[in-house]
Amino acid sequence: MSALAGWLSLGLAALPAVMAAGNLRGLPRARGTPPPGTLVSILIPARDEAPRIARCVTAALASTGTAIEVVVLDDGSRDGTAAIVRGMLAGEPRLRLLAAPPLPAGWTGKVHACARLAEAARGTHLLFIDADVRLGPTAAAALASRAEERDLALVSGVPRQEMGSLGEGLTVPAINLLMLGYLPGGGRAFTASPALAAACGQLVLVEARAYRAAGGHAAAPGILHDALALARRLRTAGLRTEVVDGSRLARCRMYHGLRDAWGGFAKNAREGMATPMGLPVWTLVLGGAHLLPWALLPDPRALLAVLLSLGLRAAITWRMREPWWTVPLHPATVATALAIQWYALSAPLLGRAPTWKGRRYGASPGGTSGDPPGGAPAGMA
Repeated sequence: MSALAGWLSLGLAALPAVMAAGNLRGLPRARGTPPPGTLVSILIPARDEAPRIARCVTAALASTGTAIEVVVLDDGSRDGTAAIVRGMLAGEPRLRLLAAPPLPAGWTGKVHACARLAEAARGTHLLFIDADVRLGPTAAAALASRAEERDLALVSGVPRQEMGSLGEGLTVPAINLLMLGYLPGGGRAFTASPALAAACGQLVLVEARAYRAAGGHAAAPGILHDALALARRLRTAGLRTEVVDGSRLARCRMYHGLRDAWGGFAKNAREGMATPMGLPVWTLVLGGAHLLPWALLPDPRALLAVLLSLGLRAAITWRMREPWWTVPLHPATVATALAIQWYALSAPLLGRAPTWKGRRYGASPGGTSGDPPGGAPAGMA
């Protein structure tokens, strides 16, 4: 029995190692400048973002290589977010501040904010970023250039993830692990399959005409995992989408501590892995590859599985420029990711609904399914 378990763990560890090797090698980098006449609308939904909104807007306004506008939508903030942006408007015609109307029934907050931002945008390309993202100077131009050169309706990337606490190190690295280790193709445009689409909501550029033709965010108002749904919808419409290396385009500290990260990942987990059919399979696949081998040591097959698991994590960490101190935490990171998914799956049974920034959401009817390998592992992105 132990020999069988050893071979199982080795096979499950080899699967993401092989897939990540191909995904990391093929992950494209966005470069260059778009053609004349391009205007990138940098769109920032902001709710209670006073500690970080000034840095986000300042970085966006520093964009070079293409014409830009920056539009911030204050989504009912209960802090000084709007006042901070208002203080930056003087002498900066490229910056606008909007106030979100009341959240309609059936909409989630970020989706509604993004839809309103898109309505106000004037650009040929819409670049949606979160308020905790700091764009590099060439990011807007490089993403628009990639879209134009490759005839892409959507280009997305995972920014360089900054982590300042143990809780972040135990949670945030799961994003790139799942996208690069368990999604065939890693979201690249060589396949048109909607099931293999991917996108990171922190950094999403979409061609304006394609966005509107596909219905934009308004086509699925009640979801939480908006970027992935948009990528899948565009592919369903016959358009091309792609994930590029975002670690050289932007940086982001998305959470501050374990409690913050747990709540953030749990809120959209049921649109990803946390489904009754999908999560048991994901538990077997992830636990068998990254947790079981440690329990089977010193079995030589388990030792090789451990080395493959840690090597996979180290390769992703190096390429995506994540903090090296998180690599030894890898088994605990996988265990924490699974714990969050099981927590999210059990929450409705215990009367707990997802909450985020003072809003409470029920189970989303427009969510995506939690597919086993072969479909996008959406729950952690």
